[in-house]
Amino acid sequence: QVQLVESGGGLVQAGGSLRLSCAASGSIFSINAMGWYRQAPGKQRELVAGITSGGTTNYADSVKGRFTISRDNAKNTVYLQMSSLKPEDTAVYYCNLDGYTRRGTGLYYWGQGTQVTVSS
Repeated sequence: QVQLVESGGGLVQAGGSLRLSCAASGSIFSINAMGWYRQAPGKQRELVAGITSGGTTNYADSVKGRFTISRDNAKNTVYLQMSSLKPEDTAVYYCNLDGYTRRGTGLYYWGQGTQVTVSS
């Protein structure tokens, strides 16, 4: 079993900043990548940012230059620093983990989601 515990969401005014955290625990031997997705009401879940174990990052075009993803491999934790927030960033943000157990079993887990609301 794997647990992903997210924190850091909330209400912020446009132009403000928030930092999301996601801590992974459980039967994790190695993590290939972790990422943040978001889902706004009536829309599909979309990738916001991802980071591999080697530190390679990728971002949705809509957040490039405003969001930064980072990770602490020792703590199995991934962060999303969000700056210059816009009302269109309002969504439930989900953490995602792609890894495997010591036996080589693949792991693909989602966090419970944390609400981010940006007021205009």
